[in-house]
Amino acid sequence: MGASLSNLTENGSADGRPGLGDIPESCVACVFMYLTPPEICNLARLNRAFRGAASSDAVWESKLPCNYHQLLDLLPRQNYEGLCKKDIFALLARSVPFDDGNKALWLDRISGRICMSISSKAMSITGMEDRRHWNWFPTQESRFHVVAYCQQVWWFELSGTVKFPFPPDIYTLTFRVHLGKIFKRLGRRACNFEHTHGWDLGPVRFELSTSDGQYAVSECFLDDIGQDDANGNIKRGSWIEYKIDCTHSKGGLCVDSVSITPSDLKVHTSKGV
Repeated sequence: MGASLSNLTENGSADGRPGLGDIPESCVACVFMYLTPPEICNLARLNRAFRGAASSDAVWESKLPCNYHQLLDLLPRQNYEGLCKKDIFALLARSVPFDDGNKALWLDRISGRICMSISSKAMSITGMEDRRHWNWFPTQESRFHVVAYCQQVWWFELSGTVKFPFPPDIYTLTFRVHLGKIFKRLGRRACNFEHTHGWDLGPVRFELSTSDGQYAVSECFLDDIGQDDANGNIKRGSWIEYKIDCTHSKGGLCVDSVSITPSDLKVHTSKGV
């Protein structure tokens, strides 16, 4: 059976039967237009025709968003000059940092759609300059390697602005926060909830507005002890993603980032992507 399969993947077999290697490369390329990038890369290992089609600029042009040149403009020219479309896709699927590294754009490796993440460093936070209330601390659990930590405040607003021509799609705005302060104890992950209080007494309000007049608002309790989030995760001690006026004392909250992703996109990695 192994020999038979091998014959099918190469040019015609000894008895004259056609194999996959007899399919014209242009026809294979047409089929690849309807496949995902990982599927194309897997099939490229079958034979020479499939390998050639899997490197076709026409195939990978169809996987790139219509405005991918604007993502490339965020990179030094020498990083992408002379690259074929397949390599450009691979480059943009990794991550494109901009705004002093406080924002990042990338292509979803399955669909090629654009995603963005904005660090808390790129946002305005009420009282951030007062170290009695807020401070920064490094962590490998953030794609930006630093998060804002709220020790105690009565109220605060966290706001930011993004200017980028996202392709037409339906998007979701996600706030990534964490109750408790993360640290390492004997090389193991641990959380300190010393300052965590007040988040169960009233809802936090999340808002989104766009330049064309769209507006969305959502409210939720960050610390509803005993209740899990929508994904079944225990809220305390875990990063929670909240999708889209309290005046009592509150604290013990890490704010990592805000992400903008196509609403029906599946998450492929666990780190704030």
